[in-house]
Amino acid sequence: MGFDLSKVDFETLRGVNLQEVDPDTLVDIREIMIDPKLPKEQRTAEFVRQVKNPYCFRVGKVVVSVGFAENGTTFEEQMARYLETL
Repeated sequence: MGFDLSKVDFETLRGVNLQEVDPDTLVDIREIMIDPKLPKEQRTAEFVRQVKNPYCFRVGKVVVSVGFAENGTTFEEQMARYLETL
């Protein structure tokens, strides 16, 4: 059974206050491993499962907060671009 993205509360994840988050609790994105042979939907679900919060994570010691403009690309589009690079 796979990870169910429909059960993820993205609004809550998006609302995490970067000033209040403990960097040691964040996932280092460099440690995420995803099978590139999986279909896009499964790669996306696997990324979210592993990163825990796609809006707030680490790259080494750097904390990253991700946001999107109202009229910009969608999360799904950005995630697809990222997953294509894996």
